[in-house]
Amino acid sequence: MQRLPIRSLAGLAAIGVLALTGCGTETGGPVADRATAPGAGQDIRAQKVLRLTTVHEETGMTLLEGPVFDEDGGLIVVDVTAPAGEPKVLRVDLGKKTSRQVHTDDRGAYTSAQFSPHDGRLYLTDFHGDIVSLAPDGSDPRTFFSGEVDGARMNPDDIAFDEEGHLYVSDSRGLSEGEAKGRVVRIDRDGRNATVLADELAATNGISFDAEYRGLWVSELTQNRVSYLLLDGRGGIASRHTAIRVDGGIAQTDSIAVDADGNLYQALHGRPAMAVYDRHGERLATVEVPARAAEGLESATNVAITPGGTKAYMTVSGPAGGYLYTFDALAEGTRQSNGG
Repeated sequence: MQRLPIRSLAGLAAIGVLALTGCGTETGGPVADRATAPGAGQDIRAQKVLRLTTVHEETGMTLLEGPVFDEDGGLIVVDVTAPAGEPKVLRVDLGKKTSRQVHTDDRGAYTSAQFSPHDGRLYLTDFHGDIVSLAPDGSDPRTFFSGEVDGARMNPDDIAFDEEGHLYVSDSRGLSEGEAKGRVVRIDRDGRNATVLADELAATNGISFDAEYRGLWVSELTQNRVSYLLLDGRGGIASRHTAIRVDGGIAQTDSIAVDADGNLYQALHGRPAMAVYDRHGERLATVEVPARAAEGLESATNVAITPGGTKAYMTVSGPAGGYLYTFDALAEGTRQSNGG
């Protein structure tokens, strides 16, 4: 495995903040201009499952991300700001409400996790610029992709796999500078031919295919909007437009998941909640931690919906620690609602 530069713990903590607060050409039209009210749709109260982590003394925070079910029904999560030697990838036994370490190292700030439909390995995005893969049990770490894409290193945040196992990565480049340098990058499943599909995005964060794999939903954190990229069937983009404008108040758009009915679950940084929309941009629901339990919780970063079921688990973090919360999704889970 190629070794990467070791980052300082202070730098890791800063990267963790960027990952959480990380992440277009607009064409307008009826859908692009739709405004969504914060209180629209039904209110869904999530229930606490367990606390997984506490604030790390060395990095000053904890940040859970990337929930994804493995083949045995365990839930894999990552802790973006875990220091070297502490669990960076954990496996949760939901029945026993326990967790164990799957992987740690001295280099990664892992912001998402997802299993590849091509080789079955667990893929992690390292916000420092690389994509790493592990065997399902956490062994055999490999660097899948490292280096520049079109002359610039990525800050990879989330991943979406197509049905053949090719990767579509949200690149939050430009976040720390406050500039719209974000990209969507496609990488062949063998780790070659990295191609920029879209650029000039505002802190690209969440990314997910729609239910039919015809296009990609991409959240732009610093603009609180979700863009839709229609694919051309040849590995490129046919068109791009702003699909949803999220009225989040102090909260910003983080990761995205899509259920079997095509509904979008938009995670929110700055509020322990998720906004749910249908494919036409209609606000269907708000999922949130009950007010009595929300003190010390600042963000709901991502969600995994049980494949073939409706039980959903979202990662929630803040000064109070890193938690799993559960709620009933509006439709069944699929690959597009399991990791990313």
